[in-house]
Amino acid sequence: MTTRPFSRPLLAAALSAAMTVGLTSATATAESAATAERIDGASGIGDPYWPLDGNGGIDVSSYAISNRYALATKRLSGRTTVELTATSALTSFSLDFLLRVSKVTVDGREAAFDKADGGHELRITPATALAAGSEHTVVVTYADHPAKYSYAGESNWRASRSEVVAMSEPHMAPWWFPSNDHPLDKAIVDVRIRVPMGREVISNGELKGRKVGRRSTTWHWRADEPMVPYLAFFAAGDFTIAQGTHQGLPWLVAVSQGLSATEQRASMRLMKKTPTVIAGLEKDLGDYPFSVVGGLTTSLDPGFALENQTRPTYPAVGGSYTSLVVHELAHQWFGDDIAVQGWRDIWLNEGFASFMEWRWAENRGGRSGEETLRGYYESTDAQSDFWKVTVADPGAAKVFDSAVYDRGAMTLQALRNRVGDQVFWKIIRTWIQEQRGGNGSTEEFEEVAGRVSGADLSSFFTAWLRTPSKPAKTADNGLS
Repeated sequence: MTTRPFSRPLLAAALSAAMTVGLTSATATAESAATAERIDGASGIGDPYWPLDGNGGIDVSSYAISNRYALATKRLSGRTTVELTATSALTSFSLDFLLRVSKVTVDGREAAFDKADGGHELRITPATALAAGSEHTVVVTYADHPAKYSYAGESNWRASRSEVVAMSEPHMAPWWFPSNDHPLDKAIVDVRIRVPMGREVISNGELKGRKVGRRSTTWHWRADEPMVPYLAFFAAGDFTIAQGTHQGLPWLVAVSQGLSATEQRASMRLMKKTPTVIAGLEKDLGDYPFSVVGGLTTSLDPGFALENQTRPTYPAVGGSYTSLVVHELAHQWFGDDIAVQGWRDIWLNEGFASFMEWRWAENRGGRSGEETLRGYYESTDAQSDFWKVTVADPGAAKVFDSAVYDRGAMTLQALRNRVGDQVFWKIIRTWIQEQRGGNGSTEEFEEVAGRVSGADLSSFFTAWLRTPSKPAKTADNGLS
């Protein structure tokens, strides 16, 4: 994710290993499923930044979203089929969802439901308790106006009477489909959106088909690789679409016709740089992790770009802002393929994507990463608030602070200085290979860096990631 003015936004094992807060009441009762005791899955997965995010006792494998969206009234209706496994014995469980629900079924049988925790938690009580390890199909039916809702201080529904784009971080899914909304639970996402005739829908992955009715069209998109809920998106409106194949990789980009003619041309030029940027990033990072790629420019001016899996969304910033495309496409490796373990690890997304902007410039005759690091270091006074953010755990209020981006990127260049260029890129490639398709934490990255380099980097990472002050200019800190 890029939030500033474009100068710089097997789960069961993971749950038991890293985020078991709130799950103990469910996991401790696996042997008591035959008793009358009520066993409720926790209303959160255990992330201290947003305690209601995600849910205890479930692991989702797929979402089949089938929605209808009326642009003129901004009303969304539909149903989502959630395939999940109960990781604990459960009498009830939750999904994260804000909209008004009319019906829930579990394995074809109607289930009781209610809203809790300010309406964010959809608490579902199936007719029969779920046994630990059992698989289930949950269908939620709903209709509402998403723009009415906010959560965690966010009002994320971006829509006009002619266009809508469901894009935001750290939360977006609860405004348009029920989910286990935390990066720890990736799932396959299949999206069908019905809109008035003549309007286009763009979403993640590959366009599987369109069903044309008398007054409406249903667009069907599916991504082949599991994704984090906030990375699922759709946009509906009037779009110009371009597509092709570059070095065997299918690409599709779209630009809103709600922009001026000049903005549309410039935005399409920028979007069409997508396959070339991917090819450039692959030289440093290895193979692109997904089966398709693309991008979309919206006219709704969200004020940021976002790394939706396979198809980032952008504001209209002009045709020359390649670094923004570099940032969001670098996220396809850092943030999408390798998602954070917890939101405190956000620098592994934003610092890495920002560093790849530096690397892109370096590879094309611009300032080197070392020069960029020095520029930041020398121009930022030791008393600046920039140095007061603890990058490895910035807190929910500063999860997208500039330090997360820029000091995160500085940490990587300083590490490059500390261990040498060849070892540094071996660390990055090893990180990508070992974490592929999963989640990563700061501590895991530190372990990889130490193991691959053979160096004791504990004081280095303490100075750069865990000390809320300006690192001293020493060789150990990569600044001599």
